Amino acid sequence: MTQLQSGDVATLVVKEVLESKYILTNDEVDVPLNASDVLEELQENQSIEVFLYADRRGDLSATTAIPHVRKGEYGWAKVLQVKDHEGAIVDIGTSREVLVPAEDLPAIDELWPEPGDHLYVTLRVDRDGGLFGRLINEDRFLELYEDAEPELFNKNIVARPYRLLPVGTFLIGVDEPYRIFVHESERKEEPRLGEDVTVRVIEVKEDGTINASMLPRVYERLSADADQIFAYLQETGGKMPFSDKSTPEEIKDMFNMSKGSFKRALGTLMKADRITQEDGWTIMK
Repeated sequence: MTQLQSGDVATLVVKEVLESKYILTNDEVDVPLNASDVLEELQENQSIEVFLYADRRGDLSATTAIPHVRKGEYGWAKVLQVKDHEGAIVDIGTSREVLVPAEDLPAIDELWPEPGDHLYVTLRVDRDGGLFGRLINEDRFLELYEDAEPELFNKNIVARPYRLLPVGTFLIGVDEPYRIFVHESERKEEPRLGEDVTVRVIEVKEDGTINASMLPRVYERLSADADQIFAYLQETGGKMPFSDKSTPEEIKDMFNMSKGSFKRALGTLMKADRITQEDGWTIMK
C-alpha cells in the first residue's frame, strides 16, 4: 500500500459519514474531508479523488480541489500576495495557497512579482508536510521547452520572465512554453519576474529557442517618440526651447532619445502639421 503524504493526489474510499465531514481511508490511514468541500453528498464505500495536505497541526487532511501544479510537474501559479522578507503567496488551483520563498525571488525588490503576475513553479513539500512553490530552474526548463517554428519571426508573443540576469531576461511563452531570451540592449527597462510582457521575435534559432526584443518596431518607435514630444509641448504651454538644432546631450537629458530619433519624430509632427520651428524653438500649432 502506497504511503499517503502531503502534496499527493490520491483516490480514497469513504469510510464514515459524519455531520460536518467525511472520513476517507486507504485501509491503512484515515483522512478527514470537510463536507463543505464536497458538491454532492458522498456515500460510504464511495471512491473519490482528493488532494492531501498537512493542516495547521501537521495532520493529514483532504480537499477535492485538485491543483494544476503538482509535485514533479510545472505550471503557472498566479501571485495573490507579496510579503516583505517572506516571499510570494501563489494560487496553484487548490484550496491551499503556497509560498514561493523570498530566497527564490530576485535580490532586487523592485523585480519581485506583484499580485496578478504568474510564476512557473512546481510543488514541494517540507519535512513537516508544509507546501511551498519552487521556481523552475534553467536546467529543468531546457528539458521542457517547446521548439519554436521559423514562421514566428517578427511575430509578437506574450511571455513571462522566469530568470533575470544583468545580460538579459529569459522568458516563457504564455500560450506555448517557448524559451525566449531578450538581451539587455533590446529592452528599455528590466521586467519583473512573472510579469506579462509582449516581445517581438527577432530570431528563431536552430535549437528551437527564440531571441526577442521588447523595443517597438521602427514605425512604432517613431510614433511613440512623436507622441512623447507632443505631450511635452502640451504640458509646457505649446512651446519648447528644443529643435533639430539642439545638441544630442540636451535631447538625451530631456527626452531620453537619440538626436536622430528626435529629428525623425519632429519630422513626423511637421508632416502632420502639428508643429513648426522658429529661432531654435519648437511651437505647437
